[in-house]
Amino acid sequence: MADATTPGVSAPHPERCAFYVERKKRFCKMQVGSGRRFCGEHAHAEKESKKRRISCPLDPKHTVFEDLLEKHLKKCNSREKPRPVYYAQDINAGPACDEGSSSCEVPLTDRSNTELDLLLKKLRSAVKGLKLEHQDSIQSHPSLIEALNDPNNGDFACKHLKQQASLLGNMEALNLLGPNQCFVEFGAGKGKLSHWIHVALKANDNIHFLLVERSSSRFKVDGKHQSTDAKFQRLQVDIRHLDLNLALRCLLERSGKTHHGMDDQPPRKMCKFLPLPIEDLEPDDRALNGEVKVSGIAIALCCHHRCDWRHYVGKEFFRERGLGASEFDAFQRMSSWATCGIRKAKESPMQPCQSDHTTEKSTKGEDGNSLKEILSIEDREHIGSLCKLLIDQGRVHFLEQKGYKSSLRYYTSKDVSLENVLLTALPTFPL
Repeated sequence: MADATTPGVSAPHPERCAFYVERKKRFCKMQVGSGRRFCGEHAHAEKESKKRRISCPLDPKHTVFEDLLEKHLKKCNSREKPRPVYYAQDINAGPACDEGSSSCEVPLTDRSNTELDLLLKKLRSAVKGLKLEHQDSIQSHPSLIEALNDPNNGDFACKHLKQQASLLGNMEALNLLGPNQCFVEFGAGKGKLSHWIHVALKANDNIHFLLVERSSSRFKVDGKHQSTDAKFQRLQVDIRHLDLNLALRCLLERSGKTHHGMDDQPPRKMCKFLPLPIEDLEPDDRALNGEVKVSGIAIALCCHHRCDWRHYVGKEFFRERGLGASEFDAFQRMSSWATCGIRKAKESPMQPCQSDHTTEKSTKGEDGNSLKEILSIEDREHIGSLCKLLIDQGRVHFLEQKGYKSSLRYYTSKDVSLENVLLTALPTFPL
């Protein structure tokens, strides 16, 4: 182990661990207890330490003292935790064994040029009759004007603000911004979109926010609203396991289930927010009367390469065009080619470009010819756009089958984001 006496190694911070991490070429940054030189993870480095550390059986990325293993397993962050009441395993995942689904995915690199050529013919046939370009709907909103004009915001922050301003502008144009609403933000991240909706509707009553994000996010902006009248609640769960009926029940009351002496309300009205921890709800309170009523949808589409046939809602749309799981698997991978244009200025016309999102490590087919010899960067970008269009049209078809009027539109320019398509939907039936 290296230490402060090793040439080229600076001394560790006096309040930090003195263990030198070879892999990172620096000292551990964990704080240490009073009178200690090493943190708990590296306490075995103490010369006087006789305790043995072993890998945690729940997560081998960290270690634990062998004699304290039983105690550690009860509080380890990697232990299986009790499921919240809104968790329902694979409730939104689609059927596990779908007819025509492939048991294994075939990478594009393992397909011959003949197979790729056949896929491209199927793609071009499938998009016939579809509108290849969308209507421009680049909007803004007064609630973000001050932030957009703030000179302290860099280019990255300004691009995000422009996207959020256009999302709010499009939602307002669809009459989705108003009182007596519960906004569910899927893939909420830091929650900035909900924050700006709250700013836009601060003069309105009975506004609720449910933020859904499967990963843990730092610097969440919804935390600053907890002391205000706004009703924010964050759920850390994958959408595939989210029972939205139960989740909303944890956030607000519906008619027929009144508390605190409230009178019954019309069936679709969302009543008072329940400021109760989910664990405190009684079993009888964990069900909503009827289904969730969706007054509108606005989704900024991206990451088509992460789509999965099992979870995809547009299977019927694909099958009507003679396509199935195998074609979908190939098209969702090709969809990443649409973002290759971002690197045009740095690459020569004959160089294969790699998208920031692509999952392919090589463009070489099994017959020895690489795709760069068949397709130019412009061709690949166009094919990627067609794949995205086809996948998105399947979503539009699904929504229309459910009784919604749905459309795709460009909500921002490509210099702001290459992922610039917004999916919207409004019900054609009375709520």
